[in-house]
Amino acid sequence: MNTLVLFKNNLRIQDNPVLYNAVKNNHIIPVYILDEHYTSKNLGSASKYWLHNALQSLNSSLNNKLLFFKGETQSIIDKLIDQFDVKDIYCEEAFLQDDIKLLEKLKLFLASRNISLHIFNCTLLWEPYSVLKDDGTPYKVFTPFYRKGCVDRIVPPQPLGKPSNISYANIENKTHISDLNLLGKFQWYNKLNSIWEISEKKALQIFYDFVESPIYSYKKGRDYPAQNFNSRLSPYIRFGMISVNRIWHEVDNLVSDKNTAHFKSEIGWREFSYYLLYHFPKMQNQNLQSKFDNFEWENSSEKFEAWKRGETGFPIIDAGMRELWETGYMHNRIRMVVSSFLVKNLSVDWKLGEQWFWDCLLDADYASNVAGWQWVAGTGSDAAPYFRIFNPILQGERFDETGEYTLKYLPELKTIPLKFLQKPWEVNSGFNYIKPIIDYKESRETALTKYSMIK
Repeated sequence: MNTLVLFKNNLRIQDNPVLYNAVKNNHIIPVYILDEHYTSKNLGSASKYWLHNALQSLNSSLNNKLLFFKGETQSIIDKLIDQFDVKDIYCEEAFLQDDIKLLEKLKLFLASRNISLHIFNCTLLWEPYSVLKDDGTPYKVFTPFYRKGCVDRIVPPQPLGKPSNISYANIENKTHISDLNLLGKFQWYNKLNSIWEISEKKALQIFYDFVESPIYSYKKGRDYPAQNFNSRLSPYIRFGMISVNRIWHEVDNLVSDKNTAHFKSEIGWREFSYYLLYHFPKMQNQNLQSKFDNFEWENSSEKFEAWKRGETGFPIIDAGMRELWETGYMHNRIRMVVSSFLVKNLSVDWKLGEQWFWDCLLDADYASNVAGWQWVAGTGSDAAPYFRIFNPILQGERFDETGEYTLKYLPELKTIPLKFLQKPWEVNSGFNYIKPIIDYKESRETALTKYSMIK
């Protein structure tokens, strides 16, 4: 008798409750199934690139025993049960609605076949149903949610470490990662190979380098895109190549200060994003605040395309969008600025921006992406107030004072005087850059008027 171990968003061997518990007295068959039948939103192109490489790393750690399948989960598992005499299945707990529905269907099917299903939380510090108000209802504001989890100390489980011994079932692996067709024929992703090392080992190295020093400048340093005070762990966390439990407890054991506390709160925001989508699933494709349902977006395709290409005429915006296109990543401060610009200055529905990020970001996390865009748009829970509109000129001047970040992605601006870098249209002669696609002040006043009507 053998045990199936299903991998999904837990692509690691360390601190993996599914794998750790499955290997106890069992011969395991590790399996990854790419199932696009029960999801309303398939992975974006950048995510597929990362997933391909993450699976290669995991397969190497599992002595190349990982089986790859693409298709309908229940049908594939049904065949594996018969083919390999499977009696137990171990998998991660689901917290997004599509995954929950699939898991519930799988539970019923496995029960009908008398197969034991073992489910473990591999994704979050706190299960969304474990952090509730005293009256049993969910929170809609981050601070009390986080206080309940962190300050009131619902202590997350300790990291488990690496299984001491893994016994694999004696079967021949006739599958290959290419069966998943994650990369496609057009090799646009080659530019990313020199930027990212995608492995569990690298995730741990990045984390330990971060907590060695940069974390102690995190609270202020994280706002400056040219400086190296962000962890850049987000894509590794997204695909479960490092556990949030390890991150939390390792940081908890550091000398406590405003920086470590702020980093932990950012982990808390990720938790809150999943929490919101778990309790309010309509957020996935609708405004949480229904008063925005009749909001009149301009949705200019011309302006939206200019934003995507990094050709708005506002250098900090253009630099951010080009960073995204070239690296599959964008600095967190810049994410807020470009998102605010799209929604509030260009009057483009947040759903369109969310979809572009979903396709282009290596760390495109379903919950964080949706919750983040709704926060910026003011349509979600605990949202930014309607009058918060990031000024791209001031943001660039304040957080990229030397122009290092802007010029990295807009080298055509290198000859412009620094005082004009974020407003090149003020240079009278001898320099030419894309003209701004909007009048910023006018767009701000229009946004304030439209938002104030439904505040």
